[in-house]
Amino acid sequence: MKTRFVLINTSHAGNVGATARAMKTMGFDDLVLVAPRWANVLRREETIQRASGALDVLNKARIVATLDEALDGMAHLCATAMTPRDFGPPTLAPRAHFAALLGQGHALSKSEHTMSKSIGPQPDSVAFLFGSERFGMQNDDVYRCHACLSIPTDPRFGSLNLGAAVQLIAYDWREALGGFAVQPATTKPQLADAAAVAGMLRHWEAALVDIGFLDPASPKKLMPRLNQLFNRARLSPEEIHILRGVAKAMSQAGGKKAAPADAAGHV
Repeated sequence: MKTRFVLINTSHAGNVGATARAMKTMGFDDLVLVAPRWANVLRREETIQRASGALDVLNKARIVATLDEALDGMAHLCATAMTPRDFGPPTLAPRAHFAALLGQGHALSKSEHTMSKSIGPQPDSVAFLFGSERFGMQNDDVYRCHACLSIPTDPRFGSLNLGAAVQLIAYDWREALGGFAVQPATTKPQLADAAAVAGMLRHWEAALVDIGFLDPASPKKLMPRLNQLFNRARLSPEEIHILRGVAKAMSQAGGKKAAPADAAGHV
């Protein structure tokens, strides 16, 4: 769905950069500024630094004089405002409203499902409006919106930095749209084969005898239990080497020669 983030009367250049960064991390790039404090805000050093590489979002961003221009082509408007008002659009939690907006009835409570019916046909575009850092959104700007989103916060302190608010809304909206898959930070672990585990267990058995922990005349079920323990651990080849090193150190501490490596591993 076409998505636009609109900043109204933004006064701090850094917040524009932080907004660009928040948008880019969630895969959005349509940013419009309405009458910001600085005419050259998109090129200011603080903006660029806070964007942290989201320069493509800044390069594509537009500055307009009025909110009408910023909302051109947008079908569904979401305000973000904390100030109580006598009337206006309903105040809703972002996730519930996004589920309703996208017709995800299975994710809604009974009351939220009722609200979803009032939205009508699914719009083809949505705009998220954020007011100035000091004064928030003007009442007239809020009144023209379909919903007023309220990020659930501690009632005793609900003040959010503009960049943080944009990040939260962008995240919830991206999740509602399907989200991104988590990218693994490490390579998929390789499991040691059965021969390597068996060789390591023989090494441990000898070391446990060396330190007097295992009586070879009466081993009972110690080694089978250790076998089960290590199977549950799903050891990697590197971990096998570590455990063999431990076995070697145990034998040396017991004052005896360490068990030699067999064909399945190394001491």
